[in-house]
Amino acid sequence: MHLEFKLNDRHKRVLQATVNHYVATAEPVGSKVLVEEYNFSVSTATIRSCLSHLDKSGLLYQPHTSAGRVPSDSGYRWYVDHLMTPNIKTGKQVENLLQEKLNWQWSLESLFKSAAQILSSLSGYITLITMPQAQNSRLHHLQLVAVDSGRAMLILVTDTYQTHSILMDLPNTGEEGSETIEQVSRELQVLSNFLNHNLKGRLLTELEHLDWTELDSKFECYGEQLTQVLKQFKQRHSASIYTDIWISGVAELLRQPEFSQLQQVQTLIHLLEEEPTQLLPLIFKVPEQEQQGSQVQVWIGSENPLEPMQSCALVTSSYFRGSVPVGSVGVLGPTRMMYENAIAVVEATAGYLSDALS
Repeated sequence: MHLEFKLNDRHKRVLQATVNHYVATAEPVGSKVLVEEYNFSVSTATIRSCLSHLDKSGLLYQPHTSAGRVPSDSGYRWYVDHLMTPNIKTGKQVENLLQEKLNWQWSLESLFKSAAQILSSLSGYITLITMPQAQNSRLHHLQLVAVDSGRAMLILVTDTYQTHSILMDLPNTGEEGSETIEQVSRELQVLSNFLNHNLKGRLLTELEHLDWTELDSKFECYGEQLTQVLKQFKQRHSASIYTDIWISGVAELLRQPEFSQLQQVQTLIHLLEEEPTQLLPLIFKVPEQEQQGSQVQVWIGSENPLEPMQSCALVTSSYFRGSVPVGSVGVLGPTRMMYENAIAVVEATAGYLSDALS
């Protein structure tokens, strides 16, 4: 949603000062405050005229007839699109803190959970970090393990250390019972080595495409069976989305004056705790093709399609594995958000996760 209003330089300065003052104080802003605190070398009457123009444009409004103005959702949107630049210093501080505090030898779940906690304590907002989406996972390791002489377990480990297993029947290679489990295990190890050599690093959705002519003729009988198993795995895998979202900082949000009354946040807390998958279309969209660069999105107030979030602002950015977006980092707070910092924090965290995953 990109709104176009004709604002002269003074209107822009007044809007920027009003947003900055309201974000800092949560108090409606009047002409006297702006003249005294923001070095406007004009009369309060002139500033009142500017405030009135911004009010009529829908960028500010008066919560009470005798009060000053506060930014509307459209006012915040205009500010974000035209007047604001992300706080590079804050972004660098976040990046340094993540490098100092996070350890990539932890499990991926522990790592993302800790990143979410660090981000919420720094920003003062709710942090949401999605785990890497399974559609874009690549094979890290594969192993065939004999269960008995007629069955094996195919174990796949992804580059994000998620494990999948499939039980498969083995082809009949001779008289029934003629092979011992030790012989089967040796054959399966040779097959595992061949499969790892040819499939490691491939997307999980591409695993069934393999040139079996490179395999010794002794093992050709395994080819059709494994192709079918890998095809079944792809179908099962493509139908599921790995939807875990780490959410941290609800207590941080409750410190904001907009949410001081519990009934104001009950529906939001219910959404976050009971129905977090509803957030996925807002936070992260599985890409149809590879993308480049920052993917920051800002949803402000009524722009949020989920009703419990319509008093909030959501800032998200994708993180990447290589050039493929695989997940997202977001912060959720009141529309009275310090957008310069929120965008910088989200971008820095997404950049850090991209570098680490790649």
